[in-house]
Formats: sequence, C-alpha cells, structure tokens
Amino acid sequence: MEKLDVVGQIVGGQVGQIAIREKGGKQIELGDLLVSKEGNSTLILQVFDLVYGSQIPRGTHELMSGINMEKVPYDTEIFEPDLRNYVLAFVKALAKIDSKDSAVTIPKVLPPFFSEVALVTEDDLKFLSMGDDSFYVGKIRSGSKIIDVPVWLPSKDVFSHHILIPATTGRGKSNLVKTILWHVLNEKNVGALVLDPHDEYYGRKEKGLKDHPKAKENLVYYTPNNPQSGANFLVVNLHSIRPEHFNGIVTFSDPQEGAIRTYHKVFGDDWISAILQERAHPNLEDFSKNTLAVLRRVFRLTLGLDVDSDGEIICHNRIFDAGSKGLQTTDQIVKDVESGKVVVLDTSRLADEAELIIGSIIAGKVLERYQNHKAAGELEDKPVVTVVIEEAPRVLGEDVLKNEGNNIFSRIAKEGRKFQVGLTAITQLSSVIPKTILANINTKIILGNEMQQERSAVIASASQDLSADDRNIASLDKGEAIISSIFVPFAIPIKIPLFDELISNSKKEPTKTKTKTKVF
Repeated sequence: MEKLDVVGQIVGGQVGQIAIREKGGKQIELGDLLVSKEGNSTLILQVFDLVYGSQIPRGTHELMSGINMEKVPYDTEIFEPDLRNYVLAFVKALAKIDSKDSAVTIPKVLPPFFSEVALVTEDDLKFLSMGDDSFYVGKIRSGSKIIDVPVWLPSKDVFSHHILIPATTGRGKSNLVKTILWHVLNEKNVGALVLDPHDEYYGRKEKGLKDHPKAKENLVYYTPNNPQSGANFLVVNLHSIRPEHFNGIVTFSDPQEGAIRTYHKVFGDDWISAILQERAHPNLEDFSKNTLAVLRRVFRLTLGLDVDSDGEIICHNRIFDAGSKGLQTTDQIVKDVESGKVVVLDTSRLADEAELIIGSIIAGKVLERYQNHKAAGELEDKPVVTVVIEEAPRVLGEDVLKNEGNNIFSRIAKEGRKFQVGLTAITQLSSVIPKTILANINTKIILGNEMQQERSAVIASASQDLSADDRNIASLDKGEAIISSIFVPFAIPIKIPLFDELISNSKKEPTKTKTKTKVF
C-alpha cells in the first residue's frame, strides 16, 4: 500500500458521523476531503464538523487558562498538549472507489478502527474524468484548498433536467453563470436563452461573453440600448403576444380574461392594439367600460405602451412595436437557440412583467418546436436548450403560482426534460419555490448562504444527502460551491474560476478526456 501523508486516525463514531482524531502538527479544515485506503479500495470522506477533544477535565483546562492569563509562574507543559488535547473531525463517507476499475459505490460499512486518513490528492480523484459532451464548472475543492482536478458536467443530461443556482448576494452567482455560458459557447450542443435584467453577461462596457473566441459564430445579443457592432436591436412586435403569454405573470379578473379572449378572437394578432385604441365591435358590447379601462392601464404599465393624440400606439421603452418592426424577432431568436447558440437578451430597461412576457413568448415557442421534433422523431438530433432566468421566484414562487396560475417557466420545470428543454434558475430564495418544482431540478450548484431557512430548502431537495452539510454551506466563501446532482457520484465541492481570469487563461483551459464518469 502506498504511504499516506497521515493527518488523522479514525477513533469511533457511526455511519454518517465518523470521528477522526487530528494528528499533532496537522490542521484539518471544515469541508476537507480525506481518504482512507484499505486493500484495493479507497474511501472518500468529507469533514462536516470540528470539535475540541481532551483527556483533561474542563475544570483543569480552566485552571490552566487562568495560570497562563494571570502570568502565574507555573509550567503548564506537564499536561502534554499534543497527547491530551486534540481536535476531533467528524466526517461522512461520500464514496468507495475500487482501484482496479474505478467503480464508484455508496459506502455501506464503517472503515476499520484506527484507520489512518490523509488529505485527498489528484490521483484519488481520477475517476471524476468526464466525456466530450460536457461543460466545465471549476476544480475540486478540499476545504479551502484547490485540487487540480477539473469538474465537467454532462451537458445534455444536466441542462435538460434543470439547474438551480441558490445563494445570497455577493457569493458569485453571476460569475458562475458567465463561467457556464463561456464553456457552452465552445460547442453547439447547447442552446441558451438568457434573460439578462442587469445587462451583465454580454459585456457591453467590460469583459464578457463577447470576448469568447467563438462569440461571432455562437453568441447572439439583443439590446434596446444603442446596439454596438455585432449586436441586434431588441424590438418585439405586438402581434407576437398572445393572451396565454400573460399567464402566471399578470393577474386578470374573470371579466378581464373574458374580454381578452374575445378581443383576441375578434381581432386576432392585433388584439392589444384594438384594446388600447378602444375599437368597437358588436361582439364586445357586453364588456363594461371599466373592465376595458383597467386592461388599457395594465398594458400601459406592463408593456410601456400608450396612445398619442392621433390614435397611434407608441412604446416608451422602444421594445414593443405596433407597426411592421420586430415581426421576425422572436422567430429568429428561437431559430438561433435551436441551432445551439447562446442568445442574450438585455432586458435592463424593462419592467419585470415585460421581461417575463418576452421570455414567455420565446420559451413557449421553443418548447412547442421541441414537442414537434419529438413527435417527428427528430429530438435526438437537436441540441438541448436551457432558459436562464434571474430571480426565479418571480415565475416559480409558490405565491405566484397559487395566485396567478402556471406559466411557461413552471411548465418547463415540470415537463421540459421530456423535450430536452430545461431551466437554469438563479435565486436567493429557494424556500419560496414549491417543493415539487425543487425536486424536479436535478442539479443544484449551491453557493454560500447565511440564511438557515434557505439552506434547509436546498438541503431538503438535494440529490444527495446533505443533512450534515449545513455548516459547510454557511461557510462557503465567494466562488466556492457544492454540486448536488443525480449525474455526479457524490456531492462535489468545487472552486469556480474568476470570469476575468477565465478569459485571460482561455488558451490554457483544462482538456476534456475520453473517460466517462462511473456513476453509481
């Protein structure tokens, strides 16, 4: 057996809570990955708690402390600190690796008493190599130490089964999303629709996705803010909006919904303009003036629309057009996404409702097209699609779904995987998303969170047992994360690269291997 750089020894405990005594002169960290080797097997362990241990009664410790603090001339070294005072690390077993074939299994027995443990090394984690159809998220992290082992996730599986990125402000959510999209741009096996309410991903005034070597061929950017060279002007024709695009986004009363359906039936794609311009029709005489006045006010507020003195519809945010502009915008975006491109929509000038309505139009068309592809037997030849949405509770929150009904985003969360369409949902508040939706999101890249309620919601819906990881999650620093997914052999701690450094080192990115991960 190879000689280990021993940092401790197993001294007791139980399944899920093994006690290790720290070796004198070593320092075990919260979150450290440790290994215990026995025969042809390697057991990977993770530290979830640290406590002091001692053979000396507490009262004696207090006496020794007093002697030291009060400068009493007594020698306290007779108490043999390295032998009688120590640190106990409590660990859980993550995986058992067979050194012969790198098969990964769930540990079902305790390691032998007094087994020596060492910090994990690169060689111990070779089984994590990924295949070609994958994207890079960072390197293995052991405590605060970075292990030079890249972590790749299978693109088709992970994106179609949805991703949740939960964290409090300042823990690196945007950096993580940019890192993921940067690597998605390398190939055309993933199409992405990115709703960007802060205009931070493309990089208009700083480094961003536009700096990717394949940006010209794989990145499309729409903005209403004076598009630069290579960007597109974001304008959506009102004819693209149907009544169902408001579902789960804007609440209407029963009379208002009845008026909307009737106007759409009578005026077709021109139904919003007809409401705003107060057009008359025999089929509309039953609706009260108050109902129609409320609808006009809703469209003015949510879509930024108004009617001038000549009866012409104007848009204050320049996004929507009632004339001939933007008729092909949504169809072109869907086409680009379906061809495996990353499409970023700058919605920073829009109200929440207008942004989500545009997202609803496009996401609905993508899902519809992919349903047709499945019916025609063509789905396997299409790239997987992900819809990236910030502040996910706006459309997935329990109160939203209860009061305003289901929307296209909740529908994708529930059934999109069958059609290779998934969500990448970013949130600070996982606890307000229904458990049924959280359970459907099979990959969670968990960043730091000080709020116990939010940690509990993520832990309860994780793909692996993270019940002992509450302290680990609370202690995650910026750029540190834990990946819990049905597509990884255990919950993997990672360090996410800084996006600016990623751009600088783009020619030195880790190379994918041909070896597939062996998932138990």
